[in-house]
Amino acid sequence: MSTPTAAPPALRPEDFLNIDRMLSDEERDIRDTVRAYVRDKITPNVGDWFEEGQVPAAELAKELGSLNVLGMHLEGYGCAGASATAYGLACMELEAGDSGIRSLVSVQGSLAMFAIWKWGSEEQKQEWLPRMAAGDAIGCFGLTEPDAGSDPGSMRTRARRDGDDWIVSGQKMWITNGSVSEVAVVWAQSDEGVLGFVVPKGTKGFTTQDIHKKLSLRASITSELLLDEVRLPDSARLPLVSSLKGPLSCLNEARYGIVWGATGAARACFEAALSYSKERTQFDKPIASYQIQQQKLAFMATEVNRGTLVALQLGRLKDEGAIRPEHVSMGKLGNVNGALEVCRNARQVLGANGITLEYPVIRHMNNLESVVTYEGTADVHALSIGQALTGISAFR
Repeated sequence: MSTPTAAPPALRPEDFLNIDRMLSDEERDIRDTVRAYVRDKITPNVGDWFEEGQVPAAELAKELGSLNVLGMHLEGYGCAGASATAYGLACMELEAGDSGIRSLVSVQGSLAMFAIWKWGSEEQKQEWLPRMAAGDAIGCFGLTEPDAGSDPGSMRTRARRDGDDWIVSGQKMWITNGSVSEVAVVWAQSDEGVLGFVVPKGTKGFTTQDIHKKLSLRASITSELLLDEVRLPDSARLPLVSSLKGPLSCLNEARYGIVWGATGAARACFEAALSYSKERTQFDKPIASYQIQQQKLAFMATEVNRGTLVALQLGRLKDEGAIRPEHVSMGKLGNVNGALEVCRNARQVLGANGITLEYPVIRHMNNLESVVTYEGTADVHALSIGQALTGISAFR
């Protein structure tokens, strides 16, 4: 057995385990491009967007389209056809900026675009995907309802045949991008199973209204979708699926992005706390010199590196076609909960400054309180993992 002769590389706080060397040159290039965009465009403005409860979604969609990150993991139709790992790295950098910005990209690419790409007709793909990939058209995904969240099978939105058309009625809730979308993918119960429909903005009977007074994801548009006897031609139906397999497959795509994104939010908070601890002086020395603060920093660094390694492993599995929904559940459960703990530790390191929008910590902490719930709550993901471990379903 040979003995390594080269000295190990110097430790870097920003990449303690030297994960960077596990990435390809192309993956690093994509990550660095998105990181630079977030640094130049998102970070200087997102505190104001969060405080004001608004975001220039149309402008950002065009810019993100120019970066080729909208539906970047899809093939054809103007999409970049990047690897799952590259897409995850982009999500990590976007959420290091803000969860709302990563949500815009996730909903566009992994929910609305993926639904059309996976389950749509060729005509639907040609009509919508190139425009959505370019950011010329924003999309949303209508599954969650006021009384149907973790149990989408209990949705009340209904679709019924009327001659050659469909009549769709119902209400969708907590829909990212809702009011700024040119198209909504809406799921409904029918006598033929759970069906998806492509509903363009302006369709008679289809309206939206924004949800206000949020204290989380404020740099993101969240809406209700209202469908009042909306008449759609059969060509608006996604023809390749008629069960919950359709929307659940889309959700798994979005959850995968969250596994990466949560780690980006955690990293941003850790970096803010580390920098602050070296600059903040109390009792004549930096607070970084105190054991109790070093313990917090050590925990945060460990969690950020752990989460990144989990995300990278899932990315490699996904690129090999070997990933399972339970893998994604474990990634989301562990990485989002871990990121929340990083944020809370960082908040304590920053003291009173930790609650201001001059620093990213309280914003990320508030955002992650939504991320831990959407695309499957922590409890539901725990039950998914438990079922995989025991072979026993605890859902019913």
